[in-house]
Amino acid sequence: MNEGPLSPSETRDILRRLGHLPRHSLGQNYLVDGNIVRKSIELGEVRQGDVVVEIGPGLGTLTRTLLSAGATVHAIETDPSMAAHLREFLHERLGRTFFLAEGDAVENPLAGLQDPVDGAFKVVANLPYAISTPWMDALCRGPHPSLMVLMLQREAAERLTAEVGGAHWSAATAQVSLAFERLRMHPVPAQSFNPPPRVDSCLLVLRRREDARRLSPRAREVARAFFTLRRKQLGSAAKMLFPDSPDVAAWLAGLSAHGLSPSARPQEVPAEAWLSL
Repeated sequence: MNEGPLSPSETRDILRRLGHLPRHSLGQNYLVDGNIVRKSIELGEVRQGDVVVEIGPGLGTLTRTLLSAGATVHAIETDPSMAAHLREFLHERLGRTFFLAEGDAVENPLAGLQDPVDGAFKVVANLPYAISTPWMDALCRGPHPSLMVLMLQREAAERLTAEVGGAHWSAATAQVSLAFERLRMHPVPAQSFNPPPRVDSCLLVLRRREDARRLSPRAREVARAFFTLRRKQLGSAAKMLFPDSPDVAAWLAGLSAHGLSPSARPQEVPAEAWLSL
């Protein structure tokens, strides 16, 4: 198997052969900077025998490099033409160290990885920017990877790792903070892609916390509802959203343990406070 990432000319040749125009609706900005591909592998500490989940492999430049590093890759691709290309491009690895699913990554955030357990796999992915937040929300509900390296719109990375009390603190951010610690953000220039996106990008590196925790389905439901009314005090919002819910009333009463009262607003509530729901 050929080693390393695709060159810019190889990327152009494959797109031309496939007669494929990148689709903005699918967030198809193909990575053509080999240094960034290799940086993803380095930051992901990818070693021989690692199990890695990849979202939106596209032409396979990151996939090929992961496989060459000795990883077993479980990938999910939503574009049928890209999936067909990957089966041809990486056919010698299919079913041995490369497993490809087709479909929606938000519905299948671990790309069909069978019986995953916390900390037993990694995620290295050039995420389609449009699905970054819902995909992360879906991932946080299930088994957690030990390490993630995610190509993201920089603004999305900052939102997902925001601090409590800030404008970007949200239910999704609370879930992320309970499960992962941010190690670093590595800038990625627009010229690293074909076509270049009109936003700033970065590699976001997250490591699973030793005491990683998850919000319950009820906590996610309640938190999301409160954050739709983030300018309102929690007590006032609860009367509108959950007028006959004893669990929400008890939760509001228990906010004093976190130095808060029902007059607080959703963005002031730390992640740990949602765990009691």
